[in-house]
Formats: sequence, structure tokens, C-alpha cells
Amino acid sequence: MTPRTVLTIAGSDSGGGAGIQADLKVFAALGAYGTSVLTAVTAQNTRGVDAVLPLPPATVTDQIESVLTDFTVGAAKTGMLGTPAVADAVATAARAGRLPHLVVDPVLVATSGHSLGVVAAVERLLPYAEVATPNCAEAAAITGHPVTTVDEMVAAAKALASGGPAHVVVTGGDLDGAEAVDVLHGGGVTTLLRGPRVETRHTHGTGCSFSAAIAVRLALGDPVPVAVAVAKEYVNRALTGARHWELGAGRGPLDHFGWSA
Repeated sequence: MTPRTVLTIAGSDSGGGAGIQADLKVFAALGAYGTSVLTAVTAQNTRGVDAVLPLPPATVTDQIESVLTDFTVGAAKTGMLGTPAVADAVATAARAGRLPHLVVDPVLVATSGHSLGVVAAVERLLPYAEVATPNCAEAAAITGHPVTTVDEMVAAAKALASGGPAHVVVTGGDLDGAEAVDVLHGGGVTTLLRGPRVETRHTHGTGCSFSAAIAVRLALGDPVPVAVAVAKEYVNRALTGARHWELGAGRGPLDHFGWSA
């Protein structure tokens, strides 16, 4: 049977743990055929980001056209956009309804702390998102309010949903506690998704992998709550599998393919 096609629009990670590289790994692991549009080239590894080169918006548009005129894309996701001009190029396709089941991962800061985007770029795409997946820091940056507790996550999810996304998942993996709690809000309903916290320093690309997994499940026909729950379980397994790995000297990547299962 022909696999479903999923599109990632994001920056590259030369270390392979996040961005385009992580997205394509997730697509393959979950049974989808991955296509990609590069928004920026980064020089990075597990220790940090050394350089970022945003691509011209016209080059981003050319890539989008090449993919969409040849493949039937079942779902799309965005990651690092880099600049508002690049975000505008992506928003043009989204506005025309050419990016189905769009998942917007508002990448603003890398795991290492390096800035990879601006709020204005993310805001251009939020009105077209079926699902937006900010972590607490990203939700705080976009809403302008602190997001450090579950109650504040709920408030942020509701505020972000009022700005356009059909569903918002504020992920709580960066908060302290025995559980990793994510907040899903959509259709006027708020759900707390609880799961065991994996004790590991290898968290590079967690957000990318989560949003990519959601996109795959949406392409396969899952409703949003099911897609989010499956993606959360997948990331938990990937974190668990890599917790004892020694890839790089910093925050290492996830076990996308279950090699350590």
C-alpha cells in the first residue's frame, strides 16, 4: 500500500537530533513518507548552535511548490521558521488551503538556549494551524504571560486557541515534577495529558519529534486528541530508549526507531 506523505517545513540540524532530520526520522518510524522544505541551515550539535543561515523566502516558496505540485500531502508541520518573511511564504500556502492538517511547532529557542526564531514569525502561522504545540517557554513568549504551572499552561492554551489554532497543546516536559503534564485545549474542551517523566538529559529534538508524530497520525486519519495521545506515548518511548546513550557531549537525541527497546 502506498504510504501517506507528510511534509516538514523547518530548519536543518547538522547534529541530526532536531529539525528536518528529526522530523524525517519520526515520519519513517511511524510509517509515513517524508518530504521536506528547508527554511534555514544551522551548524549545531548536542552542545549548542554555532551558526544559523536563514534561506531566502523565494527559495522556501520554490521548495513548497516542488513538493505540492508532485505529492499528495496528507499533513504538514512547521518547525524553525527563522524570519517573518519566511513565515509569510509558508502562510501563503497555508492560507490557500495547501497545507492540510497543519501542525505548528513554534520553535523559538533550541534546547541549548540559542534563539532560532522570533514571535512575529510564529504568529503569522497560528491562524492556519489545526494544532499548535508550544512548550511553556514558547507559550509564555507568545502570550506575554508566565507559564510555570499547570494552571498557567491551561490559561496559555486557551489564550493561544483564541488566536486561531483549532487545538493547542502546551507541553510541560520542562517543568519539575514526577509527571510530565501536557495541556490540550480545543473545541472549548481542556484535557490534561499525564505521563511518567523520563529522567534523562537526552532531550534534544523532543518538541520537533512530538509535533512530527502528531502530523503523521493526523495524516493517517486520527482525530486530534488521539493523535496527540499517540505522539506523547511515542516521545516517552523515544526518551526512555535514549536515556543511557552517549551520542555527543551535551543533550543527546532521542531513540526515534526504538533501537534500545
